[in-house]
Amino acid sequence: MIKDKYSKYYRSLSWNLILTAIAVSFTPLIMVIGVLLYQFNVSYQEKTQAHLSELVQKHAQNIDTFLTEKLANLRQTSVNNSIESLSNSEVLREKLQNLRSEYSNVFVDLGVVDDRGMQLAYAGPYELKNVTYADADWFKAALQLDMYISDVFTGLRGHPHFIVAVKKHESGRNILLRATIDFKAFNSLVQNLKIGKTGYAYILNRKGEFQTSPPLEYKASPTGYEFFWNAVAKTKNTFIITQRKDESGTENLYAVASLKDGQWLLIVKQQVKDAFSDLNRMQNIAVIIFIIGGIAILMMVYYTTRRMVRRIRRADKEKEFMNQQVIETGKMASIGELAAGIAHEINNPVAIMVEEAGWIGDLLEEEEFAQSSNLEEFNRALKQINTQGRRCKEITHKLLSFARKTDSTVKDVQLNEIITEIVGISSQMAKYNKVTIEMNLQPTLPYITISPSEMQQVLLNLINNALDAMEKTGGTIQISTKISEIEPGHIVIIIQDDGPGIPEANLARVFDPFFTTKPVGKGTGLGLSICYGIINKMGGKIDVQSASGQGARFRIWIPVQK
Repeated sequence: MIKDKYSKYYRSLSWNLILTAIAVSFTPLIMVIGVLLYQFNVSYQEKTQAHLSELVQKHAQNIDTFLTEKLANLRQTSVNNSIESLSNSEVLREKLQNLRSEYSNVFVDLGVVDDRGMQLAYAGPYELKNVTYADADWFKAALQLDMYISDVFTGLRGHPHFIVAVKKHESGRNILLRATIDFKAFNSLVQNLKIGKTGYAYILNRKGEFQTSPPLEYKASPTGYEFFWNAVAKTKNTFIITQRKDESGTENLYAVASLKDGQWLLIVKQQVKDAFSDLNRMQNIAVIIFIIGGIAILMMVYYTTRRMVRRIRRADKEKEFMNQQVIETGKMASIGELAAGIAHEINNPVAIMVEEAGWIGDLLEEEEFAQSSNLEEFNRALKQINTQGRRCKEITHKLLSFARKTDSTVKDVQLNEIITEIVGISSQMAKYNKVTIEMNLQPTLPYITISPSEMQQVLLNLINNALDAMEKTGGTIQISTKISEIEPGHIVIIIQDDGPGIPEANLARVFDPFFTTKPVGKGTGLGLSICYGIINKMGGKIDVQSASGQGARFRIWIPVQK
């Protein structure tokens, strides 16, 4: 019951220490990682958006510059030449050739169109002379402006292109000089804008129609882009960055820039997971580091806590053991005082008895008793009285010797003398239990520096345990001493009996405090534990070898001080 209570206490202590250590370790770790990840996240997003903003706006500026330059090139041709000369197909062809050679074939063809929509002159790869554009949207819009850039359309050619036109007023009439811009050259300006693995760019007009080749994964949904027109209008800015889901539910990052005086939008679309892939990778690395660090912390906390609890448990055991030693020392002191009192009390009547026996012996030498027929019997009785008196004196002398040595004073002693003295004290109990104590003591043992009373306590405890074990069966206790061959520089004491022995299951616990196999009330379980502590304090060691039915063999090694 006590063991269960203590086990529960130490288990609770372990968990309290573990949880406290985890809280103390993980709280700042989580806070630091959280703050750093948040700051890195904000900084990375700002950096990504700033880079995207700069890239898209620069690209939009390049596209606007491209369109403006081509319009300016056409206007320069219009200003430097009369309507009459431009209406000459040969002259127009020469002008087209000059433009193409100067601007890398960006200009596909040139045409002169009157205010009725009739194309008066044409230079280019198609047969478009005398074609009428009166119903074309671009023609109607171009007549209203001095310079005009159309949306991309297919028209009579059957493939995408767009028109740039300038209006020239001469001789009371309006004439349009128009040019077709190579769609591939224009389209390449946009398609060259690649960002990451999923980022691509395209241009839309206000109707949601593509002004460049649509991306392969594009799903027609022009109404979905009203959001961008509204966002640009609300912010009154020519550029915005926003994040939203597309029709498939994928989260995307959009960078939108206004082109052609707000008639077109350059849109760059990139998946968020691609745009912030480095951030996600960094977050994953941080999570992995946190997990590895967390596991290391948990292992260290668990190991350290277990070690601390084991030390606390050991300290508590040592404290309890010391308390028991104090109690045992008090008991031994009390026993010593009691032994001294008994010895003195016995010595007085024994001395009187021996003295009276001597006086009776003197009386028997007188003549009146010398002729007695019982004289020989009287002398025998007197001799027995003297013998037993001397024996009582020896026993009380040993009790007094034991009583005076109950302190733990360290001195140089001869181990054989202590063993002989303890065997003498135990001899009567051994005879009562039908046990024979045999000694085989090496006579040349060196002196050792120990506490005689503590050594007496160890030997007396071991002999008494053997006597208790053999109280019903009798037997033999063999005590021997010699210089150890196993442990050089040590004297070994071997106390061996042929009693019932110790079960193998109990051998590992015989030196544990409070462990006993004796009936309740007959043993405290502290004897061998005290012996173990005393021998350890002397710098020695003690072990036991036994098996059921084969007796027990205790060995004590005591170091020899040089």
